[in-house]
Amino acid sequence: MYSKKVVAVILGGGAGTRLYPLTATRSKPAVPIAGKYRLVDIPISNCINSNINRIFVLTQYNSASLNKHIKNTYQFSGFSSGFVDILAAEQTPESMGWFQGTADAVRQSLKHIQNNEFDYVLILSGDQLYQMDFDQMISNHIEKNADISIATIPVAEREATEFGILKTDENQNIQSFIEKPAKELLPEWVSNTGADMISQGRVYLASMGIYIFNRKLLFDLLQADNKDATDFGKEIIPGSIKKHRVASYQYEGYWTDIGNIYSFFEANLALTLDIPPFNLFDNTRMVYSRARMLPPAKISGTTLDQTIIAEGSIIHASRVSNSVIGIRSRIGLGSEIVSCYIMGNDFYETIEEIAYNHMKGIPKVGIGDHCQLTNVIVDKDCRIGNNVVIRGGNHLPDADHALFTVKDGIVVIKKGAIIEDGFQL
Repeated sequence: MYSKKVVAVILGGGAGTRLYPLTATRSKPAVPIAGKYRLVDIPISNCINSNINRIFVLTQYNSASLNKHIKNTYQFSGFSSGFVDILAAEQTPESMGWFQGTADAVRQSLKHIQNNEFDYVLILSGDQLYQMDFDQMISNHIEKNADISIATIPVAEREATEFGILKTDENQNIQSFIEKPAKELLPEWVSNTGADMISQGRVYLASMGIYIFNRKLLFDLLQADNKDATDFGKEIIPGSIKKHRVASYQYEGYWTDIGNIYSFFEANLALTLDIPPFNLFDNTRMVYSRARMLPPAKISGTTLDQTIIAEGSIIHASRVSNSVIGIRSRIGLGSEIVSCYIMGNDFYETIEEIAYNHMKGIPKVGIGDHCQLTNVIVDKDCRIGNNVVIRGGNHLPDADHALFTVKDGIVVIKKGAIIEDGFQL
């Protein structure tokens, strides 16, 4: 209803070191998810499903693949005013440096954003997994006559120390804020989150990093009142609570911040559940991505259980269980894939290329014959030979090698890595 009064700004994020090595050559929002999408497709799809079609994506680190994906994916009709525009960090006479934080990124981009007609700015993160109707949040913002709205989610004690925690009054106006409180401080930050949430022990209101600002206030905060502030969560929001009407919009659906390898791995494997927390099979909340002209997947002699398989895959494995198999994946005869995310490939090898590489002792793109992979993420375009055994788990210490990284027991095969026949880990 109010979507024509809104522009959305999606923050591309920093270097994404906690998601390394997946972010070695790409930004966090460009990391492939669910076998065929990119993380940035989630906030953009939420916007489109909420009838918000004027979207800016702010990029900086390793942005080439993200820029290419957005350019090839989001093209609106010539009769539409919609767009998804990329705003990259740039040197100007007013600012000679990179984006220094979330607030600084928006500040440096205001000169481009202001050329549109709008009353509200919706600020989103590019690395979260959730499905939200932003129109409802905007309606709540207007009804409460708020200056700023923050999407909040009830969390339990074990999670509360990892987030910015808020306290509200009886009208859901935010009165106080603390960033990542120590466990002993938590009793002071309990909120009335509703009977259902309280019964689950989710009594702390965490900021989701999703904000609505009134246009004039955002410009004033960034250009006049807080010229040196670089971050929304640490500076702009806490400083605004005492001066402006800041409302909480409580969201109770599925939401996860893809902050590290473990959360990324868990979020992907959760998609294979019979009733997944994030529903890809929903006509009303589509997830949009690049349209690829790929053939259907082809599977021969394979036992499949709780597995998602993307188009263009050719699979001869003996078993694939609790796994996500990405586009153009190739898995050889007799292999077993258990609790893995195989991202797939960007291309098919020709028969001539396969024969040439075989002469040089280079495995085919994909996973070879009689391999056993458990608790593994295989990045794009890897070549894993025959009889390779890789079993992730808590028995493996964190480590970084030329071909793979181990984090929290999860083995991540680096993009384009070549794993020789018989390798074992």
